Amino acid sequence: MRAHWVDVPRLALDASAGPGATAGGEQPFGALRFSQDWLRSMGLNSADLTTIAVAGDSMHPVLNDGDEILVDRSRRALRDGIHVVRVGDHVLVKRIDMGHPGRVRLKSDNPAYDPIDLAPEDVAVIGRVVWKGGRL
Repeated sequence: MRAHWVDVPRLALDASAGPGATAGGEQPFGALRFSQDWLRSMGLNSADLTTIAVAGDSMHPVLNDGDEILVDRSRRALRDGIHVVRVGDHVLVKRIDMGHPGRVRLKSDNPAYDPIDLAPEDVAVIGRVVWKGGRL
């Protein structure tokens, strides 16, 4: 039965849904288990996946402080959606808006936070958020 499940590494790193978490704790300290069939049905390769926690409220109500997110780190064409990105020394979880030629706009779902417009070379996309889990 274990062959039907995949342990996805949980990184000791929080993606800030706020002003920015400092990068540095990218070592696995545990795992979350997912159905191999479900991952395959979602077009995901377990070798490209990690899980991390959300810290802050800028992505509320979609992502909340303490939620776990599944991040697909495979290299795919950048598109609109929620991504984990590195900006300088900070790791953020934000909605990417590609509708601004020559710029990458990082948006929060919480209207209390203003968008951040950056040059493409100032944003390193770590991966796309493909699942979340959290408390009700």
